Amino acid sequence: MSVRMLRHYDSIGLLRPAKVDGSSGYRYYDVAQFNRLNRLVALKDLGFTLQDVAVMIDDDADTARLREMLSSRRADLRSRIEADRAALASVQARLRAIESETVMSDITVVTVPSIRVAQLSAVADSWEPASIAPVVQPLCGRLGEVLRAAGVTPTGELLVHYAPTDDERVQVFAAIPVAVDPNSNDDFDVVDLPAVTVASAVHHGSMDDVLPLYQEIDRWISDNGHSSLSLGREVYRYYGAGDPSSWVTEIQVPLSASVEAWPT
Repeated sequence: MSVRMLRHYDSIGLLRPAKVDGSSGYRYYDVAQFNRLNRLVALKDLGFTLQDVAVMIDDDADTARLREMLSSRRADLRSRIEADRAALASVQARLRAIESETVMSDITVVTVPSIRVAQLSAVADSWEPASIAPVVQPLCGRLGEVLRAAGVTPTGELLVHYAPTDDERVQVFAAIPVAVDPNSNDDFDVVDLPAVTVASAVHHGSMDDVLPLYQEIDRWISDNGHSSLSLGREVYRYYGAGDPSSWVTEIQVPLSASVEAWPT
């Protein structure tokens, strides 16, 4: 503990010396004061302001007030950790995108026939994988639950498609082909996705790493004189249990010359 900090704690009444030498100005502290100093340093290291520490440090501090302040600090730290985790995931995705720029994927133009799907939707805050994944996973699980409850058997593979929102977020749709008519009593929507011409490529591995492929498809579309119609869709070709490195996903980005829009 520096002399400067001890003087500061003295000036604000947090830790007054037991005695001050009148001639030299030296400050002397009793051994018993070390407990108070240790509590002060510990609370400060937890991120509390000195004003908060002044309330909490005394042995006779109100227990309820102390618990409230510690709980508030815990909530602040948890929120910061979650924000840092999301930021870290975004940085890692960007790094993977940079590192994979020289790896070329096979991109082809294919026409996808019209399909009838049952779907549910939710909103993600952004197009970043850290925002999309927490929405897609429970949404797909929920779709499976409502279809089983309704006695509906899918006729094809699960897919996810996206649309922008007015507030610059992303509308996420989990969908799967079905052979049923729309019914207002169902807990899901039944829509017909029109036939569409797409730029298609296959992604192998976790969807946390899919952003570079989307960027590569966007460059390919621009370089070949096309323009994209929407944010695209992902068709989950193989999703076995266990290691995500075995997953196979077809990425489809509709080209603007094909159809006016997908229903939402």
